Amino acid sequence: QVQLVESGGGLVQPGGSLRLSCAASGFTFSSVAMKWVRQAPGKGLEWVSSINSGGGSTYYADSVEGRFTISRDNAKNTLYLQMNSLKPEDTAVYYCAKLQTPPTGQGTQVTVSS
Repeated sequence: QVQLVESGGGLVQPGGSLRLSCAASGFTFSSVAMKWVRQAPGKGLEWVSSINSGGGSTYYADSVEGRFTISRDNAKNTLYLQMNSLKPEDTAVYYCAKLQTPPTGQGTQVTVSS
């Protein structure tokens, strides 16, 4: 079955960086567009970024444009999210998912605080 396992979250100071990873299995990863979404405390899911199956096209929410970079390694069945210049408002649980489906993994917590 489809499995998506997020990792790489943690506590970081404002202005810091983190790199999230998402290990995929149970489907043909290289054929599927993917996304990152996040859920801040007390709020709904927010789309963060998407990438097409080949990795050549990427898309970002205005709130993260220029600070976050989505990428993928199809040989390793892994999706990434490089997050730089982190802000307190980036605090959330981050999930990866297929582009057209809701997240199914446990997510990884990112907390930006001094």
